[in-house]
Amino acid sequence: MTDSKNINNPVGQGGGQRKKLSRAERQNNGPHRNLDRQGAADRKAELVRKMREKARGAEAAETPDDDAKN
Repeated sequence: MTDSKNINNPVGQGGGQRKKLSRAERQNNGPHRNLDRQGAADRKAELVRKMREKARGAEAAETPDDDAKN
Protein backbone atom coordinates (compact mmCIF):
# COMPACT_ATOMS: atom_id res chain seq x y z
CA MET A 1 0.00 0.00 0.00
CA THR A 2 1.21 3.49 -0.81
CA ASP A 3 1.69 5.81 2.12
CA SER A 4 -0.19 9.09 2.02
CA LYS A 5 0.97 12.42 3.35
CA ASN A 6 -1.70 12.49 6.02
CA ILE A 7 -4.96 10.82 6.97
CA ASN A 8 -7.03 13.52 5.25
CA ASN A 9 -5.31 13.05 1.89
CA PRO A 10 -5.23 9.33 1.08
CA VAL A 11 -3.53 8.51 -2.19
CA GLY A 12 -5.64 6.75 -4.79
CA GLN A 13 -9.02 7.50 -3.22
CA GLY A 14 -10.32 9.52 -6.15
CA GLY A 15 -12.03 12.83 -5.71
CA GLY A 16 -10.58 14.55 -8.75
CA GLN A 17 -10.15 18.28 -8.99
CA ARG A 18 -12.45 20.88 -7.59
CA LYS A 19 -14.75 22.82 -9.88
CA LYS A 20 -13.60 26.33 -10.69
CA LEU A 21 -15.92 28.65 -8.80
CA SER A 22 -16.71 32.18 -9.89
CA ARG A 23 -16.07 34.98 -7.45
CA ALA A 24 -19.79 35.26 -6.68
CA GLU A 25 -20.04 31.53 -6.03
CA ARG A 26 -17.03 31.65 -3.72
CA GLN A 27 -18.85 34.32 -1.73
CA ASN A 28 -21.93 32.05 -1.61
CA ASN A 29 -23.74 34.38 -4.00
CA GLY A 30 -24.21 32.05 -6.96
CA PRO A 31 -27.31 31.67 -9.12
CA HIS A 32 -28.65 28.93 -6.84
CA ARG A 33 -28.66 31.37 -3.93
CA ASN A 34 -30.53 33.98 -5.96
CA LEU A 35 -33.28 31.44 -6.62
CA ASP A 36 -33.38 30.53 -2.93
CA ARG A 37 -33.69 34.19 -1.97
CA GLN A 38 -36.50 34.74 -4.50
CA GLY A 39 -38.34 31.71 -3.15
CA ALA A 40 -37.92 32.96 0.41
CA ALA A 41 -39.21 36.40 -0.59
CA ASP A 42 -42.26 34.79 -2.23
CA ARG A 43 -43.01 32.72 0.89
CA LYS A 44 -42.64 35.79 3.10
CA ALA A 45 -44.96 37.85 0.90
CA GLU A 46 -47.56 35.06 1.02
CA LEU A 47 -47.27 34.82 4.80
CA VAL A 48 -47.64 38.60 5.21
CA ARG A 49 -50.71 38.55 2.95
CA LYS A 50 -52.31 35.77 5.01
CA MET A 51 -51.54 37.56 8.28
CA ARG A 52 -53.08 40.80 7.00
CA GLU A 53 -56.22 38.97 5.86
CA LYS A 54 -56.49 37.30 9.25
CA ALA A 55 -56.02 40.65 11.01
CA ARG A 56 -58.74 42.24 8.85
CA GLY A 57 -61.05 39.35 9.66
CA ALA A 58 -60.40 39.78 13.39
CA GLU A 59 -61.09 43.52 13.15
CA ALA A 60 -64.32 42.92 11.27
CA ALA A 61 -65.42 40.36 13.86
CA GLU A 62 -64.69 42.73 16.76
CA THR A 63 -66.48 45.77 15.29
CA PRO A 64 -70.04 44.35 15.31
CA ASP A 65 -69.60 43.07 18.87
CA ASP A 66 -68.66 46.56 20.06
CA ASP A 67 -71.71 48.08 18.36
CA ALA A 68 -74.06 45.47 19.87
CA LYS A 69 -72.85 46.24 23.42
CA ASN A 70 -73.69 49.95 23.13
